[in-house]
Amino acid sequence: MAPPRPPTGPILFLPLVFLFLFTTAAASAAAPEDEKFTEELLLRPLPDRKALAHFHFRSSAPPAASVGRHHHLFPKAISQLVKKYHISELELSFTQGRWNYEQWGGFDPMSTNNAKPPGVELWAVFDLPLSEIDATWKNLTHTLSGLFCASINFLESSTAFSAPRWGFKLNEGNLRYGALPREAVCTENLTPWLKLLPCRDKAGIASLLYRPSIYKGYYHSQKLKLRSSQSLGIILDQTLTVVLQPNNVHGEQLHSNHGQLQPNWSMRHLFNRKLSGKCLVSKSSRVFIEVDKGIADEVNISGSVHSWSNEFFVLSNSPDKLIKGQNHLEMQSSFLYVYDASNYSEEQPLDLGITWKLPLIWTCTPSPFHASRFLMGSGNERGSIALSFMSTNLHKKISGSANDCSIKAVIFQVVPWYVKVYYHSLEIFIDGSRKTVSEVVDKIHVIPSEDKLLPGTLEMLLRFPCSMQSGTLTLDFDKLWLAFLSSVLLEVTLKLIQYLDHLY
Repeated sequence: MAPPRPPTGPILFLPLVFLFLFTTAAASAAAPEDEKFTEELLLRPLPDRKALAHFHFRSSAPPAASVGRHHHLFPKAISQLVKKYHISELELSFTQGRWNYEQWGGFDPMSTNNAKPPGVELWAVFDLPLSEIDATWKNLTHTLSGLFCASINFLESSTAFSAPRWGFKLNEGNLRYGALPREAVCTENLTPWLKLLPCRDKAGIASLLYRPSIYKGYYHSQKLKLRSSQSLGIILDQTLTVVLQPNNVHGEQLHSNHGQLQPNWSMRHLFNRKLSGKCLVSKSSRVFIEVDKGIADEVNISGSVHSWSNEFFVLSNSPDKLIKGQNHLEMQSSFLYVYDASNYSEEQPLDLGITWKLPLIWTCTPSPFHASRFLMGSGNERGSIALSFMSTNLHKKISGSANDCSIKAVIFQVVPWYVKVYYHSLEIFIDGSRKTVSEVVDKIHVIPSEDKLLPGTLEMLLRFPCSMQSGTLTLDFDKLWLAFLSSVLLEVTLKLIQYLDHLY
């Protein structure tokens, strides 16, 4: 008798199972390569004996069609936000304190990109028809309010946001902007911000974010910025900029004609932590110490600043690389000492710091003009808004600048609905002499305010001569809130009289 024939079904089915498992494993292994995460930390000594720390985390996801709805590194909440509200660009910042433009810089990428006004600032560009943007903006503010545990939903009112066309950011009318200057910033906003990181604050550079050290600084600004397109996918940048006062100073404080000795500091002194390696899923993890070339120029030590150990300062660790950069004026460069966080671990943590040997005085690159805004006039009914521009003589430092050159400045001003501005009363004074509007203003766009409905928006493109030392713009306005309070008081009085008549 012939032996029984072995069953063929399971044997034919097993290769299909192995093939399916292999395909699934290959797909899951290939997907994380499309999503990327990088982390960086920039440390910079400041002229006023403080230290700047700038954290930068970038997460990117490819177009949705290639990975479906699942993400390995990119935060799902942000992906859902972009898809639901059709967002092309968005920026949300929480700031505590004011940026010191004179001491911390006013014309470099750090100040122009990361110096934010106090409170909450939000702007978004939508890929939607204009008729749907206002309703979408309101829903977006509620979503962000719940996501970051803040009062962003107060920006849903039409009196709280505006639609600038080119003064804030060039757009086709699909941008909305709002700000809450009095919004408090605390750890309740930082915690959900950290949850968007793949390693949160448990590993990598984010592990240095020790809350008591971060919030006792002079300036604290956490920002979230995203860009989305069908060709590139979504790019999410999370930055945290803090200005701290080093709490540990070694040695005697030296005083001389050259200034006061800068305080020595390290990561442990600034954050009460050391860096124990990188986040395991990060593609790149680097730490930078930036030394402004103004330090070398001030003490005339051209060339020696290239070394991490010289007669003026010494770094605690030898860098992996040295990068020399130039700003957009090509007049002053900085030096970046680069450290790879993957070379360190819990057994050998990185406690990067700087020790000063000689007193130094230097200044950061200022902006061409120092701008300020104030009110003029007396009484509580009428007044004037004044914008003042004081030259910092930056044009004299630019080689080859002609005397007839000009500097352009953009003014973007949102006026509350209860302030009635007379835009026809615009007056411009340059170095004490009155100028016509056409001599200085190249472009202007005004949206008048509407009572209890819309704020006013002013956008102006100004052209100042490089030789200008001072300039002033004035606009007259009425304080409509007094009339508003009077009407409210009258209404309360009438109701009180009606109540007394009914009572007696």
